[in-house]
Amino acid sequence: MPEGATTPTDAPEPATAADGTAAPVAADDDAELTPAAPSTPAAPAPGVVVSRDNGPFDVSEHDSDAGYIDLGALRIGAAEGLQLRLEVEEKTKRVIAVTLDLNGSNLQLQAFAAPRTDGLWDEIRAQIGVSVGSQGGTVQDRVGTFGTELVAKLPAKTADGQPGFRVARFLGVDGPRWFLRGVIGGPAAINKEAAAPIEELFRKVVVVRGDHPLPPRELLQLRLPKESASARPTEPVPPAPDLTDPLKRGPEITHIG
Repeated sequence: MPEGATTPTDAPEPATAADGTAAPVAADDDAELTPAAPSTPAAPAPGVVVSRDNGPFDVSEHDSDAGYIDLGALRIGAAEGLQLRLEVEEKTKRVIAVTLDLNGSNLQLQAFAAPRTDGLWDEIRAQIGVSVGSQGGTVQDRVGTFGTELVAKLPAKTADGQPGFRVARFLGVDGPRWFLRGVIGGPAAINKEAAAPIEELFRKVVVVRGDHPLPPRELLQLRLPKESASARPTEPVPPAPDLTDPLKRGPEITHIG
């Protein structure tokens, strides 16, 4: 993998089986969180997996691009008021992530190659927990709209200098030879009503894996949309960015007490 490329275990800079059903659950301020896993965790327990019948989709399941913004490996459903921010690796100039901004909340998306048979999400959740725990934060697995998700909290200062914490929701979906990771920040990370339109964006995503062989966890290639009026590239990110902190920018800061 080129220097500076992210892996699905990294947390994004905006601040990273039996079928079942689950009711939507958004993170809230009063959720009881468990400590992050130790640095050498045991094998993670299998998470709850829900059907992808309603999305996110593989291109074989939703081949039409009508009403979608084509970013190569990802197709994003258009929505009123939606803004796209494309994150660019400075050294290679390639697009490594897309962040969707809607109604004051954000959703960062990355897609990765995955093994043909085994999923990645259970292992990746455990590794994110280690990363958050090393920064003094806490994590909790919980059942959400898309199966098991991870809610992360890290200590932070509010705008007026009071102690608080930042919250992010990590979503992961294992598809056919791909893994899609989403990270929700802003009000949608802690409020069910704010989460609904952001979750709908995630549900509508179409992943275009391609037929070429790739090693597991290799980032699938994104590109600028053919019609880029709805998207704006961000400033290039530095080489080898520190993506271990999911909460540097964007996720909601909540007062403690």
